[in-house]
Amino acid sequence: MWIASSLNRVLKPMAAALGNFDGVHRGHGQVILPVVEFCRRVNQAGAHDDPGYRKTYSTVVTFSPHPQAFFSGQLRSLLTPTPEKVRVLERLGVEQLVLLPFDQALANLTPAAFVEEILIQALECKSISVGQDFCFGRQRTGTAEALRSLAAPYGVTVETVSLKQSQGHRISSSRVREALSAGEVAVAQDLLGYRYQLRGSVVTGQQVGRTLGFPTANLQILPEKFLPCHGVYAVWVSSLAVPGLETPRAGVMNIGDRPTVNGQSVTIEVHLLDWQGDLYGKGLTVELVEFLRPQQKFDGLEALRVQIGRDCDRALQRLAASETPGV
Repeated sequence: MWIASSLNRVLKPMAAALGNFDGVHRGHGQVILPVVEFCRRVNQAGAHDDPGYRKTYSTVVTFSPHPQAFFSGQLRSLLTPTPEKVRVLERLGVEQLVLLPFDQALANLTPAAFVEEILIQALECKSISVGQDFCFGRQRTGTAEALRSLAAPYGVTVETVSLKQSQGHRISSSRVREALSAGEVAVAQDLLGYRYQLRGSVVTGQQVGRTLGFPTANLQILPEKFLPCHGVYAVWVSSLAVPGLETPRAGVMNIGDRPTVNGQSVTIEVHLLDWQGDLYGKGLTVELVEFLRPQQKFDGLEALRVQIGRDCDRALQRLAASETPGV
């Protein structure tokens, strides 16, 4: 996938899905689908009928930093930091991700100016897709209907996609966050359309798990990555950089500050149930399957060791009943 972080690097013309797309959940997928289909259709026709045609690129246009992070001045946690977002978008057939630099100048553009200067002149959009709640322009005064009216004089079609629901509720990034914060891993998976993942590199830890007979890999993730609630999880673990881990393996993950050993910071520790080897410096992908229990403080290391054994047994049972990841 081509990633353009400035307007002078974009591949154009394009059909563009507009939005923040944090999490790239099932609702986002419905917004993206029309631009992928539009490009497939016009490119096939153009290749046959017009020897001088220019390829139209299926594109997601989003903002960097997230507008809320820009206005608040604070780092915003993300369900899918850019590297993860790219992987999900590629699976959906997107060819290009445009990260519009969000600054005060962009924030001050009126809806009409945003359409003319950004979407038409800079990006050469031929077709646009948005969710029905899409807002844009200065103080979010532009709506999806306004976008359709403003784009029409340029011959650009705008498809407004109805909000997708699950179990009677709208699918949204906020709902995914709420589910993960409550340990509702299956709910989050249903909303996303895939298992929530943590990706990072293995770094040196205090090796407490090793002394207890349960060696763990300490995962260092991107600082902006959204963390689910503290506690113990049944997980699938994989790595393309480690022989034997190309196929996902069963594991147990703990997120927390390790109160039993007086931990001072939040750590992510992963214990593999059926694999042993050196993981330091390697990249791991951890897929959440089920929340097993919340974090708790034990009377001592022996009580902790016994509970970890129980966690491992329970994780194996849950993972045996789950589907092995295919991605």
